[in-house]
Amino acid sequence: MDRPVLHIGNKRFSSWSLRAWLVLRKAGIDFDEALVPLYTPQTRQAVSDLSPGGSVPALTTQHGTVWDSLAIAEWAAEREPGLWPEHEGRRALARAAVCRMHAGFTALRGQCAMDIARTPRAIALTADTRADIAAIQALWNDVGSVDGPWLFGRWSIADAFFTPVAVRFHTFDIPLHAGAQDYCDKLLADEDYTAWRSAALAETLPGPTG
Repeated sequence: MDRPVLHIGNKRFSSWSLRAWLVLRKAGIDFDEALVPLYTPQTRQAVSDLSPGGSVPALTTQHGTVWDSLAIAEWAAEREPGLWPEHEGRRALARAAVCRMHAGFTALRGQCAMDIARTPRAIALTADTRADIAAIQALWNDVGSVDGPWLFGRWSIADAFFTPVAVRFHTFDIPLHAGAQDYCDKLLADEDYTAWRSAALAETLPGPTG
C-alpha cells in the first residue's frame, strides 16, 4: 500500500471523521479517502469489517489499521511533530485539552449533533448543555495563546478537535463571548474546513432520520 486510506463517515454529520481528516491535511500527508455511508442497513457490518474499533474514522496503512480519531492524530504527529506545540508545557496542555474534548462535553454532543447543512437556529438548551458551553469557553480562555491566531499559537491537533464544536455553536446559533466567537470564526474560515464543508453540502446521502 503506497498511500494510507482514511475511511470516513458522511462529511455532513461525522465530526470525528472531520477531526482526523483535518489533521492529515495539515500534516501534509498524502492519503486517499473512502466514504462509509452512515445511517444505512449496511453501515454496522461495513464498519465492523473495516475497523477493529467498530467505528469511523479508520486509517488503513501498510502496517495495519489505526482507528479512533485521537489515535490517528498521534499517528500523524509521529510523522509531523509540528502538529503539537513545540514547547513541552504547551504541548502537554494541548494534549490535555484534546483529551478533554475527546472524552467529554457529552451533553453538547448529544443535544447539538453536528449537521453542517443545518440552517442556524437556536433551540432550548438543557442545563447540562449550557454547562458544557461555558466550560468550553473557559477552557479556550485559559489555554489561549497570544503568539498566534490558533488555540496554541500555530495550528495544532487541538484546533482540529474543536472545529466540530465551532460548527455546533454556529448551526445552533449559540451566543458566545467575544474571544470564543473570534476563535470559532477562525476555525470555520480555515481553507481545509471550507473544502470539507463544500463536499458535505454536496452530499445526497441519507441522514439520521433517513
